[in-house]
Amino acid sequence: MELGFIGTGALTAAIVTGLKSLADNPVSILLSPRNEDIAASLASRYPDVRIASDNQAVLDNSETIMLAVRPQIAHDVLSALRFRRDHRLISLIATLSLKDIESLTVPAGHVTKALPMPMIAHRLGATIIYPPDQGAGALFGRLGKVIEVADAGEFDALSVATATYASYFKYLETIHSWLTRHGVGEGIARDYIASLFKALGAAPETSPDADFRHLAQDYATRGGINEQVLRELTAHNMFEAFAESLDGIHRRITGDTK
Repeated sequence: MELGFIGTGALTAAIVTGLKSLADNPVSILLSPRNEDIAASLASRYPDVRIASDNQAVLDNSETIMLAVRPQIAHDVLSALRFRRDHRLISLIATLSLKDIESLTVPAGHVTKALPMPMIAHRLGATIIYPPDQGAGALFGRLGKVIEVADAGEFDALSVATATYASYFKYLETIHSWLTRHGVGEGIARDYIASLFKALGAAPETSPDADFRHLAQDYATRGGINEQVLRELTAHNMFEAFAESLDGIHRRITGDTK
């Protein structure tokens, strides 16, 4: 199987790295030269990863192609390319609808949307797919959990959750900075935070009958320090502001200008 990539950024690198970590990996990969450093690094690490002369060469030599260009340039890049009817396209562009992609890639006969997370490089995390697609599901299923949805609105809503990664790490960085200012060594602080939140991340699986609201209540012991932080953040409308930010991302993804 020849898998082509239009766009060679961090997400492309994560997918390729994940695929090449598999013991049984028959996929050869053709990259666009858009990001020379990332493309060259991948090609130097894996013998069956090649760099095409340009984006059109990726299409001309691949049947399955992942569209991984930045949303800001997607219209210009895709409209300049010549697609074939037998192309199977997997769009990783969160802010372009399936209809938009289909209109930009005529006459390609098969288009799917997928949104993996960067940790797919380590075969961790989940990939959402719309609409359900056997080929895309099988490919991403080898790299982690796959969640296929048949409703575009559900896919768009799930896509919003992927906008929270940087804020999550900023939250951890805030804790880390506070600890180091209070005399904790940087390495010890980092290891402790990583261990804490790895354990907390497992809580929904270890307590499958508890929803997130009840988990928050369980950890906010009355009169305890968790309750105090939760109460103070709530009083400062931190969670309302966060929800409003998610609304803004949803409007951006769906094109809702209201």
